[in-house]
Amino acid sequence: MRYEEFTGRVQARADLGSRQAAEQAVRATLETVAERVPDGVADHLAAQLPHEAAESLRRVVAVHETAPHERAERRVSGERFDLPVFAGRVAWRGETSEDEALRRASAVLEVLDAAVAPELMIKLADVLPPGIREVLPSERARG
Repeated sequence: MRYEEFTGRVQARADLGSRQAAEQAVRATLETVAERVPDGVADHLAAQLPHEAAESLRRVVAVHETAPHERAERRVSGERFDLPVFAGRVAWRGETSEDEALRRASAVLEVLDAAVAPELMIKLADVLPPGIREVLPSERARG
């Protein structure tokens, strides 16, 4: 899937008024996901996404690579936080309310589900806590 298609789908699913708002939602969501999951999962997601979307995941992983004392722990589990913190981070990055951030993140994750291999979305669901898993498309969240 090309980046324009990815952001266009996010724009349509989230009913956003502009492509820029969709791009901001993609960045905010993927950067926050990259903070929460092990680096390997973020790397695998990035490998299956258009370059522009993948950069949001890779940027966070690269930051962790510059902090070696945090790298070993992050590689195994990702940073630990729950749905309220996830919503807060997406809202801050997306310059919107937490409720709107969750709505936009849900749209991004729905499009992500269509863009990457099903096994990878199952792996993503497996490494997320139950609260954040609720934001994933329903068929993956149940897994």
